[in-house]
Amino acid sequence: MALVGLIILVPMFLCALFAPFISLHDPVEPDLRNILTSPSFSHPFGTDTLGRDVFSRVVYGSRISLLVGFVSVGIATLIGIMIGAVSGYYGGIIDELIMRFVDLVMCFPTFFLILAVIALLEPSIWNIMIVIGLTNWMGIARLIRAEILSIKNKEFVLAAKAQGFSEYRIIFKHVLPNALSPVYVVATLGIGGAILTESALSFLGIGVQPPTPSWGNILTQAKDNIEVAWWLSLYPGLAIFLTVMGYNLFGEGLRDIFDPRRRYQLR
Repeated sequence: MALVGLIILVPMFLCALFAPFISLHDPVEPDLRNILTSPSFSHPFGTDTLGRDVFSRVVYGSRISLLVGFVSVGIATLIGIMIGAVSGYYGGIIDELIMRFVDLVMCFPTFFLILAVIALLEPSIWNIMIVIGLTNWMGIARLIRAEILSIKNKEFVLAAKAQGFSEYRIIFKHVLPNALSPVYVVATLGIGGAILTESALSFLGIGVQPPTPSWGNILTQAKDNIEVAWWLSLYPGLAIFLTVMGYNLFGEGLRDIFDPRRRYQLR
């Protein structure tokens, strides 16, 4: 499954990387002579309500989606690792306070919390990435805590303590590297979720703002013209579907790779 996910994701990465060379037209320049034209040789995905080439906008939109996915998940992963490591290693009252705070934050529906915060801030790509990252770290924190609780009393950790190593070195040099394998899987799956969240926010008009192309704001135009311009909803929706499915398949494959029990079952 990891290989299938890579086969889907590699073309997406190439499109985002070489967008200026792949796109056939300027993604933000209107062309009032070609409003809502159906797919053709010069416009493979048709045009939108301003005559802009949908293919070029989908290609450039891949940059936004991948950027949001990586940066927001990177923020969530970093926060989750730090909080989970402190909670799991020190335990006691520190662990109780941190975990009760995590439980409290997890009580709020994530998407509605993002909507509330975004509504108070200026809609921009950077605000979206930061807010998604700040509202999705709790699961990683709980995962890291559980892993560290099972590792911190191992022989190699006790040996490091006996040699007088600092707690910083023990946590970040000995304990944490042995607890990160499940985080790779969760982070990979989280990228797909972040892309869906950004697309939903852009679709609602509080995400990436026009004329910057995003798969979500292309779909915003599609809902008003779905009866006469089916291509406006088909191609960006297909891009979202394939990208999220690629990350999910890749994440499932990583889970099989990192879990020795599942590797044994697959054999």
